[in-house]
Amino acid sequence: MRYILSLRKLKIILTVKKKDIKILLVDDEPDILEIVGYNLSSEGYQVITGENGVEAIEKAKKHKPHLIILDVMMPEMDGIEACERIRQDSKLNNTIITFLTARGEDYSQVAGFDAGADDYITKPIKPKVLVSKVKALLRRLKDTENPNESIKIGDLIINREEYKITKNGEEIILPRKEFELLSLLATKPGKVFKREEILDKVWGNEVVVGGRTIDVHIRKLREKIGDKSFKTVKGVGYKFVD
Repeated sequence: MRYILSLRKLKIILTVKKKDIKILLVDDEPDILEIVGYNLSSEGYQVITGENGVEAIEKAKKHKPHLIILDVMMPEMDGIEACERIRQDSKLNNTIITFLTARGEDYSQVAGFDAGADDYITKPIKPKVLVSKVKALLRRLKDTENPNESIKIGDLIINREEYKITKNGEEIILPRKEFELLSLLATKPGKVFKREEILDKVWGNEVVVGGRTIDVHIRKLREKIGDKSFKTVKGVGYKFVD
């Protein structure tokens, strides 16, 4: 009985927490706003909508959403410019931004990452898949709130305080830079980290290194952790796949 009550209590806590999450959905197509907005609202999220880049900036500053889903092609101001301006606001540093792009728009994806986006969602997309994608994006919020906590992804555990890695219960010894690179990518599974960001956060001003240094470290991590855990996004950078 106590176990059942605990589960109920946990469910209530999680539900309240989800209702506190604000998602700003911006698209100039009414059907997208209606369908996507309905599915996200049904999951318990607070959904705010906008129809162009100007509204995206205004509503982002007003509501300070946890996640912004932004279409690329919109009137008045496109999503790329809106993203760049939102990223200039320090109060929105922790806001996750993902773009809605049509299939095959490689230019839009690269431009989106350059503008400061964290990810992209390809249209058309089924509602259930979209909701799953949103949940995965929102999991990144936990990592920004607790930067020193251990990271557990499947059978991989990263202890950032003790610089320890375990996979399937076995400890893996990594050189410092490989550990820091893995730790960075794993803090936000699915997020594409640009090469410039990786160099800045892992190597900083210690030494002058080139892009090939990242490639070599990723190759070594693939050998030790698993090839499928790391995905190359051509022309942009790398991401950790959970």
